[in-house]
Amino acid sequence: MIHQDDPQAMRQSFAVEHRDFVPQQLAFTTHPQGFTTEDILWSIGIWSVIVGLSPVIVFYVLMVA
Repeated sequence: MIHQDDPQAMRQSFAVEHRDFVPQQLAFTTHPQGFTTEDILWSIGIWSVIVGLSPVIVFYVLMVA
């Protein structure tokens, strides 16, 4: 039976297994620089949303002001 005041039970409940940390060698690879097709499609999509919503935002601001 474990009681809250029992110091031995508290030590057991917070026991953590310690392991030696061994850093792994990081492998750095070189990537070709430049934009991929995915980057270009993302930018076109984001800009189309911004440009498409600009008239709506301007109209709302003019109506509220």
